[in-house]
Amino acid sequence: MSDIAVMSSKGQIVVPKSLRDELGIDAGTTFAVFGQDDALIFKKINMPNAKEAFDKLSKWGQKLAKEKGWKEKDIMKKIHQGRGIADA
Repeated sequence: MSDIAVMSSKGQIVVPKSLRDELGIDAGTTFAVFGQDDALIFKKINMPNAKEAFDKLSKWGQKLAKEKGWKEKDIMKKIHQGRGIADA
């Protein structure tokens, strides 16, 4: 799979339709871009939405709290310490 593309004066490159179709790329797709010597590599990445990110963080926090034996009051105390707030 290869093709030729030309960069516009605004630095935009159109990915040929045949490659977009083959790779499942559409408008709004996010890429990590790497460059070295005379090569550019575009790696399609999946960015989590806010809900997915919060859910993942929440599960991690719940697991950590369970492993450490922390209760809600312990977590609130740690949050207050981190913020420099006296215990409430």
